[in-house]
Amino acid sequence: MTTLPPPLIEGRSAFVDHVRTQVARTVVGQDSVVERVMIALLTGGHLLLEGVPGTAKTLLVQSVAKAIDLRFARVQFTIDLLPSDIIGSEILEQKTGEFRIHKGPVFTNLLLADEINRASPKVQSALLEAMQERRVSIGDTTHDLPAPFLVIATQNPVEQAGTFELPEAQLDRFMLRHRLTYPTPEHEAEVVRRSVALKLKRQGDGAVPMSAFDAIDGEQRMHVRDLTSAMAQVQAVHVSDVFIRDCVELVNLTRKHEDIELGCSPRAALALVHASRARAFIHGRNYTIPEDIFALAEDVMLHRMRLTYEALAHGRSSEGVLRELLSTLA
Repeated sequence: MTTLPPPLIEGRSAFVDHVRTQVARTVVGQDSVVERVMIALLTGGHLLLEGVPGTAKTLLVQSVAKAIDLRFARVQFTIDLLPSDIIGSEILEQKTGEFRIHKGPVFTNLLLADEINRASPKVQSALLEAMQERRVSIGDTTHDLPAPFLVIATQNPVEQAGTFELPEAQLDRFMLRHRLTYPTPEHEAEVVRRSVALKLKRQGDGAVPMSAFDAIDGEQRMHVRDLTSAMAQVQAVHVSDVFIRDCVELVNLTRKHEDIELGCSPRAALALVHASRARAFIHGRNYTIPEDIFALAEDVMLHRMRLTYEALAHGRSSEGVLRELLSTLA
């Protein structure tokens, strides 16, 4: 099997292995989620993590943020959040009578949008516009966001009370949506063991029990230039015409299937190719293979598909339909 040239192997090991090692010190298991986060970092695509509370979504993102020397901000989405709480606003200075710009938390490298589906659609749209344009307008001035800029959003399943489901047009702006599951009994036991081993965090004469967030190691960080170098190496990963044709064909099949009311947009083919290049880099290859399509298809395509009411009434699922489409490529 063809391997990466030596410089690419070294670059991959330096970045990928460091992030995995740092995250593993805090988060138990979740290897597929860590891989998806690294794909988002390496491609500049945005990631949506979906799972029930307590599956370490927020802890994972913070662990990744501290593994790399990136500016990090977190917004806890709530029903009373306003768009200005995210992008910023103009503030009138009473002494001078002039307006000054107050930049919101979106002006960062890695933004954690925690429980994005608990905010109103107006707030969701403000963030998603910034994700797409990578710039925001405050007053009469347009401001570019820092580079790199990445949004990792988390959401609880839409069945839970107090949430606003993201519409398809907004979901389409996320490169990947990954669904987290409960940990295995072995991993859950390790989580409990690590929690028991935590000490007290002393504050003056008092103390509070440490949490997993306090245990995140932020001392050993990679520089942003290491991430930039890895991103450049991902751009050098070879994508054949046959691979591109397969990606486009798979996306087009979703628009023709009788059980699918809304097929994937052109962004799906773009996301599938770019994510596959990043996955190839993570796995030590300088070329993409069909395995990358099969591994990433659900995360790239399911949130861009909507089945017909008739298909749902007959017990069909998006996962089952997508597996049928993938079987035509095998």
